Amino acid sequence: MNEALKTKVENALGKIRPYLQADGGDVQLIDIVDGIVQVRLRGACAGCPGATMTLKMGVERTLKEQVPEIKGVEAV
Repeated sequence: MNEALKTKVENALGKIRPYLQADGGDVQLIDIVDGIVQVRLRGACAGCPGATMTLKMGVERTLKEQVPEIKGVEAV
């Protein structure tokens, strides 16, 4: 994993994390493969019916805005 890219992604996730934690959840960076960020939703987010929307509309949108090199986000 490219360390500079990882740092940018971690910083962007740091901006999202308080919103997830406010609802009892969290997000963990697992890997970055060919511009796709692999994350694991944790806590309340892991079993939430809205997790897919949170992932795409919240996490992915924010990461693409903050880190233009990112092509997408997927849960693993």
